[in-house]
Amino acid sequence: MIRVLLVDDQPLIRSGFRALLDLEEDIEVVAEAADGNEGLALARQHLPDVALIDVQMPVVDGIEATRRIAADPALAGVHVVILTNYGLDEYVFEALRAGAAGFLIKDIRPEDFLHSVRVAARGDALLAPSITRRLINRYVSQPRNPGIATGLKELTAREREAVILVAQGLSNDGVAEHMVISPLTAKTHVNRAMAKLRARDRAQLVVLAYESGLIAPQNP
Repeated sequence: MIRVLLVDDQPLIRSGFRALLDLEEDIEVVAEAADGNEGLALARQHLPDVALIDVQMPVVDGIEATRRIAADPALAGVHVVILTNYGLDEYVFEALRAGAAGFLIKDIRPEDFLHSVRVAARGDALLAPSITRRLINRYVSQPRNPGIATGLKELTAREREAVILVAQGLSNDGVAEHMVISPLTAKTHVNRAMAKLRARDRAQLVVLAYESGLIAPQNP
């Protein structure tokens, strides 16, 4: 059973998402919150698999709530998905750096929304294609992060290759097919790279790949 926490200051939005989720046999909404501070408390209380958090809220916004969840070892199993109306760039970068597993636009189709919740629960990165393009384009002008250099040196050649493929949007199965290895071996390469680079999840692995210069948008 996938346990979901809804955090949004608009009751109508929460009700709409809950109505969709409650129809699914494998998904359970364990709690609702109207701001990030309340959401953080409920996350600690219920330990959901997925926290759907609105990016703009009173008291504590979605980015700060994500940052606090990511910093709490007790909430390591909580995958945060940021909800937004527009997919504004500055929110995308801040939320991903804070530890979000991805973004969803609120006008997403119901079937895609449900699929996305299941993808997030598995621990996979979740980025709407339009946001992914903005993310990649923005990183052309972003300063590189020198603090990642040590972690990069620890990666094997195969782990580096796996990270580049993940940054290009491939799943573990896609990485396996490209590298001509088993999906289990691909997953092992990705997980070891995440550990060495101290990435919370695949979304942060993508961020690190671009920030470190391991992959460049103009030369993928």
